[in-house]
Amino acid sequence: MSMQDFIVAIGVVVNAIPGGLYALTFGFASVPTAAGFIIGAIGCGALGIVAPISFQAETLTLVGTMGRTVQERISMVFLEGAILLIVGLAGMFKALVAFIGPVITNAMMAGVGIILAKVAVEMTVRNPRVGSVSIITAVMSYYLTPNPADKLIYAIISCVAVSSLVSVWLKRHRQVAVAPVRERFVLQKLSFTKNVIRGALGLSALNVGANIAFGNITAQTLAKTEVNLDHLTIISSIADIVSSLFGGAPVQAIISATGAAPHPVAAGVLMMVIMAVILAAGLLVKIGRYVPNESIAGFLLVLGAVVTVPVNASLAFAGGVGSVDTIIGGVAMTVTAIADPFMGMVAGLLVKALISMFGL
Repeated sequence: MSMQDFIVAIGVVVNAIPGGLYALTFGFASVPTAAGFIIGAIGCGALGIVAPISFQAETLTLVGTMGRTVQERISMVFLEGAILLIVGLAGMFKALVAFIGPVITNAMMAGVGIILAKVAVEMTVRNPRVGSVSIITAVMSYYLTPNPADKLIYAIISCVAVSSLVSVWLKRHRQVAVAPVRERFVLQKLSFTKNVIRGALGLSALNVGANIAFGNITAQTLAKTEVNLDHLTIISSIADIVSSLFGGAPVQAIISATGAAPHPVAAGVLMMVIMAVILAAGLLVKIGRYVPNESIAGFLLVLGAVVTVPVNASLAFAGGVGSVDTIIGGVAMTVTAIADPFMGMVAGLLVKALISMFGL
């Protein structure tokens, strides 16, 4: 391991901290989440996976908005982990991806981008000053950063830092509501209501797309290698199961700069170990007392409206206006944005089946 590996790992840790703060706003406990990062470090190190796991804005946004209580949210994460663990262990991931198809997968991701942007707007309406500063800072940082690989990193760091300082100056910041009793390893009571099952299916559909997109970008684009998506799915699923059992947040595949490090596997493992130490020490909760929930609004808007929607929609609608793929993708994206990724996937598959049945 080189000094460059260490520097890159620290950079990704800095990028992950705002995501952790975002998780706290939905009631997830930080200390138990350390177990998820440890599992990720062991799994990626043992299997040679270059794509690490961490806090993922898309998953956090979906589970946070679909789950009405903390119990529902951790139950959704647990059930999603169980579902995808079976898929990964059975080696079904490639078959599942082929069955869904790239058009529906990209359309679902575009729909999730709309959800992210919607949450950013809602945050800004709730706290106009902090939310507006966050959005302006994130947009400026994104477009002024010359290196494409650094754009999202600088966007999230700058918008959280600047909007938090403005919040303190205005004396309007609110402490993150974290119950101290939950910041330890205590088994949580799970529930499996209709809403939990629906949310778990939505999370599963989302993370099928996220593992394909984020896992392959980190591996193929940055590390110039391949990634076993079944192994990545197994690691993130076990991490989610263990973390949620104790009230922790989901940790999923991300686009990680560690893929570009001289030793990408070692850099990714180091990043996850450092995050585990920060979480286990309770440092994230202390930071959260001074960072308003709405400070991440800018990053969510940029990630959703500027990055996720244009990139994935262009891939989903590559067939052009009026084509069969465009019709299928349009339905999948719209239903995902209105309901959830699982419903979007089902809607897209139904339209695809109907078109095939009638030979259109």
